[in-house]
Amino acid sequence: MSIDVRPFQAFDLPGMYRVCLRTGDSGRDATGLYGDPDLLPHIYAGPYPAADPGLTFVAADARGVLGYVVATADSHAFDGWLEEHWWPELRLRYPLPPSPPPSPAADPADPADSADPGDGTKDRQCVEHIHRPGPPEPKTLYERYPAHLHIDILPRGQGAGLGRRLMEALLTALRERGVPGLHLGVGAGNPGAHAFYLRLGFTEAERQEWGSVMVMDLMRRLG
Repeated sequence: MSIDVRPFQAFDLPGMYRVCLRTGDSGRDATGLYGDPDLLPHIYAGPYPAADPGLTFVAADARGVLGYVVATADSHAFDGWLEEHWWPELRLRYPLPPSPPPSPAADPADPADSADPGDGTKDRQCVEHIHRPGPPEPKTLYERYPAHLHIDILPRGQGAGLGRRLMEALLTALRERGVPGLHLGVGAGNPGAHAFYLRLGFTEAERQEWGSVMVMDLMRRLG
């Protein structure tokens, strides 16, 4: 099977959206978790090539896109771009519905519980994120590691070295721009990804209940 790793082209976007959804549950297929299949990719795939296509790379075979990496070189500037260019249209398309009445089993301190309308999907969580993206990265993290990324690969492309090939393409592009470092979040339910980043040379900057923040100094080379 021949797999190309190449810079993003506009026609890759639908395939990237499919990959994002089919890997959106800590690497597993999230299709059944969302009523609207575009909601999750609107957050974690679509805006990156729109804002800076030079930091998106795809892996494709004869059947189409089976993996990608997206990134921004400056996370705080990217947040500003989202507010100006990306979120406004999505906020019109996905208005924030009234909060549902709490269920007896809901934990009011848990944002996931308070946002759950009880329809069996995670759509509302994505809509909440679109309207309330959350605070920017801490200053200490941003100053040393201003770039961040997301990488997703379908099962049929795993085990073929695609993750490393995609990361090599991205890291080369970031280093050419003089970006000092990058960070990413790895969910606690995805230990395979955590081990992959450690092998690449990332280190764990902090661990939280949801998972780990991992970082890489771009002055170093891949291990």
